[in-house]
Order: sequence, then C-alpha cells, then structure tokens
Amino acid sequence: MPKGPRGEKRPADVIGAAVRVARISVGEEEDDRDTPTSAAAELGKLGGAARARSLTPERKKEIAKKAAAKRWKDK
Repeated sequence: MPKGPRGEKRPADVIGAAVRVARISVGEEEDDRDTPTSAAAELGKLGGAARARSLTPERKKEIAKKAAAKRWKDK
C-alpha cells in the first residue's frame, strides 16, 4: 500500500480511496490521520478574525462586490 506525504497508508487506486473515504464517513473504519496545524495557520485564523471584527459593514460590502466582480469577470 503506498504511503502519503505524512506517511499514512493509502489505497493504490481511486476506487480503493473512495471506498476508504466512505468507510470512514460511516464509521466502519477509523481515520488514522493526525492533522497538525502550523503556527502560521493559527496566527492566520487570529488575524482574520481580528480583521473581520474591525471592518465596517460598508467596507465588507465593498470587498464582497470586488470579489464577485473578479469571480464573474470571465464568465
């Protein structure tokens, strides 16, 4: 069985991987991955929350409009 980037065992084919995910989702198999979070990820969460608290509703609306315009520009 091949190993993933963190050394976990993985099925060699797509069907095997799908079956494994299904078994984990219904509780037949235990998810043996440990999901360590990096310090940068933790700091990013804190910074994002602080920014969200500091933004005014008008500024949030401006940011959302700009994001929507970029998202739908090519379509």
